[in-house]
Amino acid sequence: MNHLAKAREVFDIELAALKAVRAQLDQTFDAGVEIIVGALKQRGKIIIVGIGKSGNVGAKIAATFTSTGSTSVVLNSVDALHGDVGIVNDGDVILALSYSGESEELLNLLPALKRFPIKIVSFTGNLKSSLAKHSDVSLNVKVPKEACPFNLAPTSSTTAMLVLGDALAMAILQARGFKQKDFAKFHPSGAIGRALLLRVGDIMRTGNRNAVADEKISVKDALLVMTHAKSGSLSVVNARGKLVGVFTDGDFRRHMASGDNLLAEPLKKVMTPKPICIFENALAVEALKIFNERNIDDLIVVNSKNEPVGLVDSQDLPKLKIV
Repeated sequence: MNHLAKAREVFDIELAALKAVRAQLDQTFDAGVEIIVGALKQRGKIIIVGIGKSGNVGAKIAATFTSTGSTSVVLNSVDALHGDVGIVNDGDVILALSYSGESEELLNLLPALKRFPIKIVSFTGNLKSSLAKHSDVSLNVKVPKEACPFNLAPTSSTTAMLVLGDALAMAILQARGFKQKDFAKFHPSGAIGRALLLRVGDIMRTGNRNAVADEKISVKDALLVMTHAKSGSLSVVNARGKLVGVFTDGDFRRHMASGDNLLAEPLKKVMTPKPICIFENALAVEALKIFNERNIDDLIVVNSKNEPVGLVDSQDLPKLKIV
């Protein structure tokens, strides 16, 4: 058996399934978004129900909703009838997941949910199913076939549900005007939180670790400053202390071939003028973006007067756990 070929076959089947579900999207998706956004505006929440694999997918969708500011909880369809339905409040939205639309446990729960003034949005592969008939909006996740060779194990269908859940969450995020700063509030820990909440001033090297020298000093003296700071670059300033250039280990190596008198040359002749820099009050995530886009090792930090006040070294980022 060629395992790699089988893996590619599964990818192909599930990609085809996603394209099919994408093609089925219509105005009912807009209606689903509007129902959920309306409920959230009234301080309601999204309650996700599902059985088996659909329930597992539902847990991930709930986590995505909650992390992007849309309050969501998972309600176990079995435990709900033994007291857990108490989490349902007037004005909530039920997001029900069942590919067949005929899951017995889920259908048994519907009468209890219907006692509340709530709306039901469902994901199902059968728009004529009992679940679809009892839903205010039913979104079609019908797929051509499962990746399972027996067309039994939920594979393509659960992938489609997951992607449709992501699409719904992102559309709701956009409709509610959810911003990057809002995202940071819900991720105060981990790499996301550190990148979104930290400022450049919190992560930059300062003091003796920030190599700065006047443009008139020699390359030899500049190298000593860099060595003392244990830095691979140096901010070059003019007589007024304003940033005018940068000198790096790479600059030194490139100029070595130009002559034997390099060490005696003033920095002004060998520096790179108008270096890339960032303000100290910028978000750390902005520094990450610059590193990714500009392929540099060090980023000079300046204040409002264009004076170098720090340095962000790309080698420090893993230790800071923001990459």
